[in-house]
Amino acid sequence: MLLQAKHGKVYHNVVWKKATLRRCRAEESREVRIDMEYRILGKTGLKVSAVGFGGIPIQRLDAERTRELMLALAEHGMNYIDTARGYTVSEEYLGQALCGGLRDKFILATKSMARTYEAMAADIEISLRNLRTDYIDVYQMHNLKPEEFELAFSSEGAAAAIQDAIRAGKVGHMGATAHAVESFEKLLDYPQIETIMFPYNIVENQGEELMARAKQQNVGVIAMKPMAGGNLTDGTLALRYILQNPNVTLAIPGMAEIKEVQENALAGQKVRPLTPQEESQIAQIRKELSGNFCRRCGYCAPCTVGIDIPSCFLFEGYLKRYDLAGWAKDRYHGMKVKASACIECGKCESRCPYELPIRQKLKEVAAAFGE
Repeated sequence: MLLQAKHGKVYHNVVWKKATLRRCRAEESREVRIDMEYRILGKTGLKVSAVGFGGIPIQRLDAERTRELMLALAEHGMNYIDTARGYTVSEEYLGQALCGGLRDKFILATKSMARTYEAMAADIEISLRNLRTDYIDVYQMHNLKPEEFELAFSSEGAAAAIQDAIRAGKVGHMGATAHAVESFEKLLDYPQIETIMFPYNIVENQGEELMARAKQQNVGVIAMKPMAGGNLTDGTLALRYILQNPNVTLAIPGMAEIKEVQENALAGQKVRPLTPQEESQIAQIRKELSGNFCRRCGYCAPCTVGIDIPSCFLFEGYLKRYDLAGWAKDRYHGMKVKASACIECGKCESRCPYELPIRQKLKEVAAAFGE
């Protein structure tokens, strides 16, 4: 029996429950006033905004400011929210912020690093509690690596737990995220994977061929790291580059300020081909950022001696590439632990999904700033 469900989806033998335990009083949100473009997220059938929301920056906010951000998203037509179990308080703040009728205005996605059935089942329940909802539209296996596939997709693995949650009406669809091309390619061999999130931006296009394959297989492609970990400063151009690719469904920039919502929403309006001037700008950006660079994903943490590794690379970038040398020096010299404190233990490199030579790069930072 086919049952029509929330957001226009159709499920087999699953009654998609409406939220029954709302913890806040209903509240009307403001009207959408941005002409946002919407797309179908592959085989999920979900109609998503071309520009969604990445939940990492919420960790810098509080519940009240997160609420204001959610109201701005709704006002500007963004309906896709992505967070993760690993983003500390992000799920909890979102759960509080989406009370009062806002939850039903969004397609909610989260993810977990769990690889076993037991751990993933537990994380799904935690996500449901944190997000104050009884359903999550998309649940993803986060940052899958090639050596983890056998376990993750076994009968005792994380994929089975998500599938059971789908059958129970707690989850709508299963997706996965990856940072390596090899992982992206392997994910396309698993028909139960409905969405794949992968880094894609002006300077990272290594997944383009696989994105085309995903489109052919009706797998939704979600572009993460659209700003290349903060290395790109023109948000509208960065998002326009991504969204003009017909094989990408949506991009999810992280946002912590209303002005970022306003700027990013513009890129999702009536997406059109890049102009020659924009193409020229993109070529120049690629030239400046060629080679290995930090995406500020934070997976390298914690540093053994307390170095804020992503900030070191961020400040170095501003020192060398932008007219902000004074600002960069002030921020770097104000750090409690400088790049020169590195003891070269290598633990950060073992965690980095991009396999960056972090130890060598920290030496370069120390040399650039003189300490």
